[in-house]
Amino acid sequence: MSYLLSKSLKNTPKANGLVQKITPETANWEYVGFEMYHLEQGKTLSFDTENTEVCFVVVAGRANFAVGTETFENIGNRTTPFEKIPPYSLYVPHSRHVEITALSYVELAVCRAPSSGNLPVRLITPEQVGVERRGYGNNKRLVHNILPETEPADALLVVEVFTDEGNTSSYPSHKHDDKNSDVETYLEETYYHRFDPPQGFALQRVYTDDRSLDECMAVYDGDVVQVPRGYHPMATIAGYNNYYLNVMAGPVRKWKFTWEKDHTWINSEEYAKKFK
Repeated sequence: MSYLLSKSLKNTPKANGLVQKITPETANWEYVGFEMYHLEQGKTLSFDTENTEVCFVVVAGRANFAVGTETFENIGNRTTPFEKIPPYSLYVPHSRHVEITALSYVELAVCRAPSSGNLPVRLITPEQVGVERRGYGNNKRLVHNILPETEPADALLVVEVFTDEGNTSSYPSHKHDDKNSDVETYLEETYYHRFDPPQGFALQRVYTDDRSLDECMAVYDGDVVQVPRGYHPMATIAGYNNYYLNVMAGPVRKWKFTWEKDHTWINSEEYAKKFK
């Protein structure tokens, strides 16, 4: 199994509902942290943001959040991400204590990055999430921009993507791993994958130009792929729709990337005309 693949613990969750935990230490990088909790109705999770800013994404279910004296009640609007409507999320700065109570079964993503800023706690409603469709033909996907660079945060970028069966995503292959470039920003990235029906899988490859990194993974429901550098396309297979939640962070909070030259023609009108 690839060292970039973190398998879900959904069949044997921790006592607090934890099924995924990626830290800079476990990933051997600097910025991105990701956790996933599966909370049964009535369960409470106590959480400290420590030295990180956190974007809590209610992937499915409903919950109450208490951050100090601030309360956010009945947060959530999906029973499954495959309803394809923008989610509710909560941004919380560093050094805050959060109490979360599940009002139903809850699938809760915790997206983290180091922070010392003083931005306020804020609810991100579905109406505040940018929705866009990208790509042509067999390279189409639906994107929900939960925490893009146009909205305030210190380092975090958070987005969710829906890719239908038989389509590719995060493609044409692109990378954002050069700290000394005018055309790229250095961004570490995690992919949290879900499938409909849930027994499905997809293939994701992470590779560099010189192939010093070249890993191809079969990704199943609840798994996380870690992208420390290089290109990172994903391909679905027939019969199974894919959802993934991306967390990105780095020293500069901008999403600037370069395409792999061999495949940039997939962005062209030449390719698009094949499907008109």
